Amino acid sequence: MEHNVPLPAHTWPTLEPGWVWLCGAGPGDPGLLTMHAVNALRQADVVIYDALVQETILEWAPQAEHIYAGKRGGKPSAKQRDISLRLVDLARAGKRVLRLKGGDPFVFGRGGEEAQTLVQHDVPVRIIPGISAGIGGLAYAGIPVTHRDVNQSVTFVTGHDQSGNATGSLNWQAISDGSQVLVIYMGMKHIAHITSELLRAGRQPSEPVAVVTSATTDDQRVLETTLGSIVDDITAAGMSPPAIVCVGQSVLMRQVLDWQSQAAGIAPRNLDPLGRGRPAESA
Repeated sequence: MEHNVPLPAHTWPTLEPGWVWLCGAGPGDPGLLTMHAVNALRQADVVIYDALVQETILEWAPQAEHIYAGKRGGKPSAKQRDISLRLVDLARAGKRVLRLKGGDPFVFGRGGEEAQTLVQHDVPVRIIPGISAGIGGLAYAGIPVTHRDVNQSVTFVTGHDQSGNATGSLNWQAISDGSQVLVIYMGMKHIAHITSELLRAGRQPSEPVAVVTSATTDDQRVLETTLGSIVDDITAAGMSPPAIVCVGQSVLMRQVLDWQSQAAGIAPRNLDPLGRGRPAESA
């Protein structure tokens, strides 16, 4: 890969010594990096990256030291406080530090905690948003998180709390009542509990659900099921994290918008999955 090709003309920001740039790497596909992310990779002295950052992305920073700081549920990993303080130490040593996080750093990525620590220690920080898996990952599966014939709201929730246990602070009744489409991050470990709560809150067992694992990568898998069958179907399919779970009628749009299958020559399964006639041409 050629690394010295200049970026298009623009006033690109400079990653100065002693600064930390907190950057989202997107859901997996290196092509989903922002231009600011590529600019940061080309300047960094040190890149501290998470478990969900694809190794190929690091090829954009051959000049930098690469430090793994991944955190995966149920596996030994660095403590969040230690990661944050290491960023401080590297910046104080005069390094150009790039903290690279999967998805968007401020969407269930603990980016706010890290940024807060940097500010508390007077380390200058720049935030570079990224494409969150709950949007980009579902788009790669052919599932729009909003569709005007389906929903006027979407709710993003996490499947576990700080300790890794099922989130007890969520009001599932209010979430269920308040949003037609739910996008659940990190929900595989507690999917039985989450499903039970949603059914208790009044969601129907027949409601469409999609599970997307390793979204936007070559290992992406998509399971289409229902709320009443998801637990058994995940087990039968051998699905494993990282995963995004989408609950709601927008999942049905995959029947016509599965663009990756269409690129492989597979025709759409249904041109009218919502059963509401062809969409109007006018807005």
